Amino acid sequence: MAAVPGHSCPADADHDREIPEVDLFSPIRIRGVELRNRIVMSPMCQYCAREGFADDWHLVHLGSRAAGGVALVMVEATAVTRDGRITPADLGIWSDDHIEPLARIARFVHSQGAVAGIQLAHAGRKASCDLPQKGGASLKTAEEGGWPVVGPSPIPFSEGDPVPIALDRAGIDGIVDAFDAAAARALEAGFRLIEIHSAHGYLLHEFLSPLSNRREDDYGGSLENRMRLVLRIAERLRKRMPDELPLFVRISATDWVDGGWDIDQSVALSARLKDLGVDLIDVSSGALVPRAHIPVGKGYQVPFARRIREETGIMTGAVGMITEAQHADEIVIGGDADLVFLARELLRRPYWAIKAAQELGVEPLWPTQYGYAVRRRAK
Repeated sequence: MAAVPGHSCPADADHDREIPEVDLFSPIRIRGVELRNRIVMSPMCQYCAREGFADDWHLVHLGSRAAGGVALVMVEATAVTRDGRITPADLGIWSDDHIEPLARIARFVHSQGAVAGIQLAHAGRKASCDLPQKGGASLKTAEEGGWPVVGPSPIPFSEGDPVPIALDRAGIDGIVDAFDAAAARALEAGFRLIEIHSAHGYLLHEFLSPLSNRREDDYGGSLENRMRLVLRIAERLRKRMPDELPLFVRISATDWVDGGWDIDQSVALSARLKDLGVDLIDVSSGALVPRAHIPVGKGYQVPFARRIREETGIMTGAVGMITEAQHADEIVIGGDADLVFLARELLRRPYWAIKAAQELGVEPLWPTQYGYAVRRRAK
């Protein structure tokens, strides 16, 4: 029986399995990084960091999914500046002091045969909020623990929220520099893949959408101008990263609002990102405005991933209401996407990948340390 390597075992125990040419459990190579299957742990904020520092919870939370058979473990949205956090409890990478706690996670994930990736983010006008478990309301004053928020234009996320400070040229340049410095720290921490967060109504998405970007300079107005910040950051990070390491970008394919960002613009952006050396578009949607009408349902975002993949030739990841092994397998086999990103289902079922393998008739990749229990049950 093949098994996921344990922390003292080599990471090649699964390579002698016979696997169909393309399915959920077929390996895939992206640049110089090989993923053992097509299952990705999507970035999911845990809201339990102190001053941005990863702790034992993050190690166990992320490490358990690596041991559970996921191919790529993505660390949650990690703020590139202190003021770019959604809440005071977000992970951060704005200081060199953050490197070692994150490196500890990357080392363990890699020891389990998975690949460690990290999502770099700035919350923009959706920053300075209380923890979700406390209601998630905006923290409007320093006395409440809040801080000033920034955005492309002085348009708040929702009525009553703080009005963001519109970034000037120096501020925009500072954001690009912050993403670059964060990427350098991520590489030093040992992450083998970086994702730029340009979705869910956070800063880079705010620049993309005409609903939140009313600028009249060369960062607003036309599609070319609204894409400029994302493209600058992607180009800077691609130059920063070694050629063998992949760069992903997460986007919201549509705002689900008339006059907002939409799938046609997403296709155009994806083509430009591909030209800059981005390897995969992680295709989500929504979250720019609070009252969009989103037809949430099984695989509701998958068609966006397929269209971007077909029209641009870039690899895509599908995400959103994907919970069943058969459905995930069909997404890959049918050419809808190259990777399947699982989010809340992996919170409910940390060993989803092992169970999915069993359901699909593939030999599960149990951790070496659990082999005794698995063999006994098989007898």
